[in-house]
Amino acid sequence: MSPPRRAIVRTLTAAAALVALTANAACGGDAAAGGAPTNELRYQGSVGQVTLPELAADLGYLGDVKLKWIGNVTGGPQDIQATATGQSDFGGAFNGAIVKLATANAPITAVVSYYGSDAQTFQGYYVLDDSPVRNPRDLVGKKVGMNTLGAHAEAVLKTWLARGGLTPAEIKQVELVALPPVNTEQSLRQKQIDVAVLGGVIRDKAVAGGGIRTIFTDYELLGAFSGGTYVFRDDFIKRNPETVKAFVTGVAKAIEWARSQPRETVVARMRDIIAKRGRNEDPSLVAYWKSSGVAGRGGVIGEQEFGTWIDWLAAEGELRGDRPKPGDIYTNRFNPFVDGGGA
Repeated sequence: MSPPRRAIVRTLTAAAALVALTANAACGGDAAAGGAPTNELRYQGSVGQVTLPELAADLGYLGDVKLKWIGNVTGGPQDIQATATGQSDFGGAFNGAIVKLATANAPITAVVSYYGSDAQTFQGYYVLDDSPVRNPRDLVGKKVGMNTLGAHAEAVLKTWLARGGLTPAEIKQVELVALPPVNTEQSLRQKQIDVAVLGGVIRDKAVAGGGIRTIFTDYELLGAFSGGTYVFRDDFIKRNPETVKAFVTGVAKAIEWARSQPRETVVARMRDIIAKRGRNEDPSLVAYWKSSGVAGRGGVIGEQEFGTWIDWLAAEGELRGDRPKPGDIYTNRFNPFVDGGGA
């Protein structure tokens, strides 16, 4: 995947806004306060969906590590913000957002991939069947709804627009609207937005409802890739290396379990998890699950999955000082699948 030089100027502004927050992270909670070692991990979940750590816990892959749900996430930048400020112990986001935050000296490290795009699971950009929007230039002056700004959906969109020949000034005329994923389809059908960014089970459910068509997908644009990783604060890793290792191992094994099982088996397991956790959710979304989209075996992080965004941001003048190395931002040392290994 090779995003062009002109693709983003403001894509990751939301991540940049986190930098000031990390300055006070030391007083943000137990995870950031240098407390005693722990095997309990506070995290944010997703409404009507099952995260890989939740699947790993239900499969018994986390060992003695326990998960403590503290609420639901609204987007990747918000999730890593919660981790950086000590409100949660781990969070996940688009790798480009993690690069932006890490290069501002935020004390976080990515440890395992958790989502991506492949032929089965991807983010698509959808319009109503009768929409006049068909190519990049048609989006000038239009509204695009996505789960969060400054992350994956915005980066991919601006890559597509730039490759379509739009100038930076024209790209700025495409209005981006942040919407909860569960509301994005409805906003499109009610014509409150012109384009909806839909991914995973939410996308599949919307497509099954008919009346919409895709203008492009991130998989068509960039090929198969892992797009986001889970991060921990560095002080948490230093204090709890065995807990982090158990977490990464469990998530890695859950990725491979889901990859190897019949889809019906995975869906049934997810339905059971939602029923048992008692959060008053609609379980219908999981029926559309197809894959995690993670490219590397066991969520092993590839250097290019961060190197791509480092090069891109540097070319755009978004990185100050020396260009970081991917190895400064992520580690595979806790993953048993690295170098062809297995759990």
